[in-house]
Amino acid sequence: MLLLYEYRMGHRAAEAARNICSFMGGGVVSERDAQLWFKRFRDGQTDLDDLPRSGRPREIDDDELQKIVDSDSTLSLRDYATVLECSYTAVESHLKELGKSWRYGEIVPHELSPVQLKIRIDTCTENLSSHRNLTWLSNIVTGDEKWVLYVNKKRKKQWLSKGQSGTPTPKDIKPKKVMLCVWWGVRGIVHWETLPKGQTINGELYCKQLDRVAECLKRKQDRVYFLHDNARPHTSKLAIEKLAELQWQIVPHPPYSPDLAPSDYHLFRSMAHFLDEKKFDDEDEVKSAVSDYFDSLDQDFFKNGILSLGERWRQVIENNGAYIN
Repeated sequence: MLLLYEYRMGHRAAEAARNICSFMGGGVVSERDAQLWFKRFRDGQTDLDDLPRSGRPREIDDDELQKIVDSDSTLSLRDYATVLECSYTAVESHLKELGKSWRYGEIVPHELSPVQLKIRIDTCTENLSSHRNLTWLSNIVTGDEKWVLYVNKKRKKQWLSKGQSGTPTPKDIKPKKVMLCVWWGVRGIVHWETLPKGQTINGELYCKQLDRVAECLKRKQDRVYFLHDNARPHTSKLAIEKLAELQWQIVPHPPYSPDLAPSDYHLFRSMAHFLDEKKFDDEDEVKSAVSDYFDSLDQDFFKNGILSLGERWRQVIENNGAYIN
C-alpha cells in the first residue's frame, strides 16, 4: 500500500524505499523490491492482492540440488533458486537439511601447479616408503626461522549493530621485530637463537648455526634425520657441504609446503597463540618471552608435532597433492 502511494505521488523507486524505511524503520523494504513493485505498477498491475498461482510450488530434489552445489558452490541462494525455478527461501531450507552452511573457503599458502602437486605426492611417497616403519621419525631434527613482533596485536570479533563499523585494529607498516631461529625434535628444543638487528641469514651464517646445533646434539642423539625447507640459505652449496660433513641424512621436503613443516603447522602456530596481545619494549623482553614459551611445553607436545608427519604425508597422497586443511 505504501509503495503504491509513493508511486502515485510520482516518486522514484529508490526515493520511495528511503521514505518508507525512514517512516517504518530500516530494512522494511529494499530498493530492489521497490523497483520490482514499481515495474508492476507501470504495467498496470495495481491490485495488491496475491495473483493466482499455477498449482503447487515446485518441489526441490535434494539430489539435484546437491549436484548443482557440487558443480559450483560459490553461487548465491537466488542463483540456485533461478536454476531450480523455486524460491530462495526453499533453497536455503534444503541446503541446511543437506548440512550446508555459507562460509569462506580456506586460504592456502600457494596456488599449486600440477607439477608441484606431483612433487608433493612423490616426496611424501618417498618418505613413507624409505623405511619399514615410522620409528625413524623419532630421530628427526627440524629447524626454521620466524619473525617475533614486539607488539602482538589480535584482531577480535565484535558484536556490532547494522551499519556499525566497529573498533579497527591498526596495522603497523614497519613493526619492530626479532628473527628467531629454532631447531627441535621429539625430545624438545635442541637450540634456539635470535639474530642481531640488521643481520640476515646466508649460507655462511647458516653453516655456523648448524655447527651450534650439532654441538648441542653431541652425546644426546647419534643419528640425525634433518628436515628443513627449501629457503635459499638452506639449499646453498655451503649448507649442503656442511650437512654432508655432519653426516646428517636429509629428509626430502617439497617446495611451498608449510603444511608439511612441523615448525609451521605446530610450533609456530602454538607460539602465536602464546604471544597474542603481548607487548615488549626491547629484544631482551622478546627473548625472555620466547624462553618462557619453550619452557611451558612438555615432551608430548614435541612428540605430537614430529610424529604427526607420517599421517600428514598420507593425507597429501590421498588428497592428490592438495594442502591439508
